Amino acid sequence: MIELGKWQKLKCIRSKDFGVYLGEEEQGETVLLPRAQVPEDLKAGGMIDVFVYRDSEDRLIATVNMPLITMEEIVPLKCVSVTDIGAFMDWGLERDIFLPFKEQTEKVKVGKEYLVRLYEDKTGRLCVSMRLYGYLSQESGYEEGNEVDGMVYETSDEWGAFVAVENSYSALIPKKELMVELHPGDKIHARIARVLPDGRLSLSLRKPAYLQMDEDEEKILTLLDSYDGVLPFTEKASPEVIKRELSMSKAAFKRAVGGLYKKRKIALEGGKIRKI
Repeated sequence: MIELGKWQKLKCIRSKDFGVYLGEEEQGETVLLPRAQVPEDLKAGGMIDVFVYRDSEDRLIATVNMPLITMEEIVPLKCVSVTDIGAFMDWGLERDIFLPFKEQTEKVKVGKEYLVRLYEDKTGRLCVSMRLYGYLSQESGYEEGNEVDGMVYETSDEWGAFVAVENSYSALIPKKELMVELHPGDKIHARIARVLPDGRLSLSLRKPAYLQMDEDEEKILTLLDSYDGVLPFTEKASPEVIKRELSMSKAAFKRAVGGLYKKRKIALEGGKIRKI
């Protein structure tokens, strides 16, 4: 059986001026390999590795060219155009691959890369999807405290940002850890805060508190300079204000303010934070 979207070894069944027909047996299904891609030494009965997809007229076609994605992979592809019916991604072959609107976790932008998987739709066409939850591995082998790289593939107002670590492993940056705005396609470097019982990874974009505090203190001092040495809010400010101004949680802000106060770098006077 000739499989769509996969590399497979097929036999040269017969030759024509415009190419050769490949298959698994003489009377079975065949697929055309265009003449321009036929090796000179391929004869009838010979075997060749090819990738099978559909051409611009939706006919099965074989190629020896290397696509950027196959059925077994999850990889980032660049969006090359957005139309009224969906988007098209560059996958290394002549005809760009289709990303339907319903398979987008957020509207995509031309020129940006998004993590996708390849699938066959109900009409037999190859398409890609940004919906990766359930397709990522939960057996990463990582441990708490490890640092990892990943790409955001979906965001949720309730849960946070869903991330594929190394394009392979299921991870989440919980909502409470999101001090910056993230979107699908964004690359992140994070710390594994927890390995959940099911193997999924819980990530943090921040260092452990004892390492992060120096950085947070510097952020506060820089912000103080921008406000002529006096902040217009205190540690009693709302979490939303602190997040907007400093991209940190209220707890982290209070820790850093306490550290600066002990070091006598700030004064707390009349409900204000003043740089000394």
